[in-house]
Amino acid sequence: MSTLAVPTEGKLEGENLQILYSPSFWNNVVHALKIGGPLVKVLRLVDEEKRPPMGYLYEAIDRAKEAIQASFSDQRKYKRVFEIIDKRWDSKLHSPLHAAGLVLNPELFYDNEERILGDEPLWNGYYECIDKLIPAESVQDKITEQFSIYRNAEQFFEKNMAIRQRKTKSPVEWWKQYGHSTPDLQKFAIKVLSLTCSLSGCERN
Repeated sequence: MSTLAVPTEGKLEGENLQILYSPSFWNNVVHALKIGGPLVKVLRLVDEEKRPPMGYLYEAIDRAKEAIQASFSDQRKYKRVFEIIDKRWDSKLHSPLHAAGLVLNPELFYDNEERILGDEPLWNGYYECIDKLIPAESVQDKITEQFSIYRNAEQFFEKNMAIRQRKTKSPVEWWKQYGHSTPDLQKFAIKVLSLTCSLSGCERN
């Protein structure tokens, strides 16, 4: 910070000048950027117009926390921040829809299958979403039966095009094109992944 050019004339005098030359000020700026940067990326994802973010938000929060954690060597520097993020996530943001969106997003599911399959809260949300959006028990049963075809990448899902386009097509378009061997799961996936999110609450703040 010793090379920072600070004007010495005009309004930037006295206490303001001392603040700008203070190492503690710039340390706090860096601290804020390490925490705020990953969270701003999540907000940009929510506001993205190219693809519905429903299939990415659950994973994005986890990645933001991992990025924040990796930026600090001392847990005490981000512990309180994690408490705030978790409180807001649990009370305002986390929902069964976000859980189902992650499970049904082929771009993320197949690359993180082992971790996803071991995430009990995630699966609670997924099944809760099925229960809320699909009232017919017979259709619920068909969705759970057809899920194994998706999980094991069988039938249309095992085609080279389907595998190659997991990361190039939007999740909704991918399911429209390759989900025909699981018609009930396909309809459910498209319904969930087509939903949009809003930044209106953050913008008001």
